[in-house]
Amino acid sequence: MRSNVSEINMVPCYESISGSCRRELLTFSIRFPMYMFMVLAILVTVCGNLLVITSIAHFKQLHTSTNYLILSLAVCDFLLGGFIMPCSAIRSVEGCWYLGDFFCKIHTSTDIMLSTASIFHLSFISIDRYFAVCQPLRYRTKITPVTILIMIIISWVVPGIFAFGMVFLDFSIKGIEDFYYEQVDCVGGCFVIFSKASGVVTSMISFFIPGFIMLGIYLKVYLVARKQARSIKDVLHQFHTDTGISRQRERKAAKTLGIVMGVFLICWSPFFVCNIMDPFINYSTPPMLVDALVWFGYLNSTFNPLVYAFFYTWFRKALMIIMRGQIFKINSSRTKLIAD
Repeated sequence: MRSNVSEINMVPCYESISGSCRRELLTFSIRFPMYMFMVLAILVTVCGNLLVITSIAHFKQLHTSTNYLILSLAVCDFLLGGFIMPCSAIRSVEGCWYLGDFFCKIHTSTDIMLSTASIFHLSFISIDRYFAVCQPLRYRTKITPVTILIMIIISWVVPGIFAFGMVFLDFSIKGIEDFYYEQVDCVGGCFVIFSKASGVVTSMISFFIPGFIMLGIYLKVYLVARKQARSIKDVLHQFHTDTGISRQRERKAAKTLGIVMGVFLICWSPFFVCNIMDPFINYSTPPMLVDALVWFGYLNSTFNPLVYAFFYTWFRKALMIIMRGQIFKINSSRTKLIAD
């Protein structure tokens, strides 16, 4: 495998198997804090997103178009934290993959799918916020329940086909098969590398194109919301209307989801920049750095519920009700979390 790591303290993953991968033997003082950090990240990711899922699914007042997209995004983050991050943690700390080649492909495909699905969800959320803030009169006709359902289906199906096709059909190593099987592939490893072409295509589809589209949309939303804020402020000096309150709420939602999008771009941009550059520098990026960038990307799924908790009053209220066990009371689903 590509590596700048010295052969010192390198041991095979399987001592009795020819062609076994070699791993760096980390001391307990390094492995323990790594496991602690990763376990904490996994617990916060799973519990935080489970609370978001429970809140939106249970409380009827939260059954809105935007929240259905947030619910689907939280499911995506929950699956990443519950099924992908634990296996990645063992691989990161132990330096070997002990679950077999087939499950390696399943893990890698699902990892790529969920990461891509996240940005698809955020792209559709930005479109939803664009109509809510910039074209409020057309919002209900454009963003219907059917539209939301189509958005959610696309956010899951397209990344799934793309990710599983990329891995199981070996599109990722198209053109570099000889290099992969001679220099990278070994027993006990679970590596995903991309050729120059597949690296560019994957990064553009999974990150850069939807990322730039989202930035453009949110810039437009920000400028319109800022203009509306001045107008509404002048009106509210004379009249306190429900429309004004509603517009303020829509702008706050757009701002919060804009922060969620910003967190996503900050967390994943280092990895995708590395992913698109690595084939052009002869795969000289240290594996430990690549692994660290992957975990920095995973933290996006950890941060999302924390952003909701910090900015959304309804989430804090729902959290208190759930933590106190009041969610099991009759008609608790009709609790008002958002003031009229």
